[in-house]
Amino acid sequence: MAVTIKDVARLAGVSASSVCRTLAAPDKVRPDTRERVQRAVAELGYYPNRAARGLITGRTGNLGLIVPDIANPFFPDIIKAVEARARELDYAVFLADTDEDPAAEVALIRAMSKQVDGFLLVSARCSDDELRSVYRDLPVVVVQRRVRHVPAVTFDDHDGILQAVGHLATLGHRRVAYVAGPRTSWSNKERQRILRLTTSAVGVELVDTGHAAPTLDGGTAVADLVLATGATAVMTFNDLMALGLLRRFRALGVEVPGDISVVGFDDIPLAELVDPPLTTIALAKQKAGRAGIDMLIGLLNNPETAAPRTVLPTQLTVRASTGPARRG
Repeated sequence: MAVTIKDVARLAGVSASSVCRTLAAPDKVRPDTRERVQRAVAELGYYPNRAARGLITGRTGNLGLIVPDIANPFFPDIIKAVEARARELDYAVFLADTDEDPAAEVALIRAMSKQVDGFLLVSARCSDDELRSVYRDLPVVVVQRRVRHVPAVTFDDHDGILQAVGHLATLGHRRVAYVAGPRTSWSNKERQRILRLTTSAVGVELVDTGHAAPTLDGGTAVADLVLATGATAVMTFNDLMALGLLRRFRALGVEVPGDISVVGFDDIPLAELVDPPLTTIALAKQKAGRAGIDMLIGLLNNPETAAPRTVLPTQLTVRASTGPARRG
């Protein structure tokens, strides 16, 4: 016969309600009670029924994870880290893809709200007001997005860009192009802002080539425009766009880094496999996924907590796609 809560309670010498409280919120019971219950659970091999536990706790045991584009290699590391950490904490994860559509993002949140206890939104594209509205109704943590009064895990883009601009300036580059990502991307706006400040501080001219799709084809489509600017180096919103540039430059016979240096952003697995390997700003994606889940579970257990913030470091990874600025 299946082991029940009553069996655990009998062995632990506590009430069934104490067992329920220990399983639902172990930090809210006395240490000696928690120890006896956990020992009884282990000895009996008890595994709580998720549906039954939901009736007791009012929780589903599920978390929602929403990303803008599951095909983008930036997101799998975060997704895997989120699912692994959630599993450790006995939560299941429901994954949804918005296809870069802010309206779909909000619609998915509303549609999934009854099936999950809270949401982790990665690189959310909806407006600040929409995010604040969602957060008023639901436990939400955003990753790679900063909105006032909303819990967030972000990366230190400023330090990474400072390293990249310093690297290019040291190599003699004085005219650098930037290929921007989606208009609705908070991180793209931040990177544009930081680039303007850092290039100005070191005497480098920044050339904005406009927005492009954050994809391989998006980078390919804007490559000719980048060359027309006369820039000796180019930085892109993400690595996929940088790989698209490399593909088009190769087709045109443009040498990298002899004719133009290329710097990406994210350090996706493909970055070190292309020819030449891509210089890029590396982000701690797995740490971000785990930190996001820990923050979300913390909010579920302590809903009155002020919106927490975590900022993770970035690091310039120098490879063969950058070199001295061409002469003449």
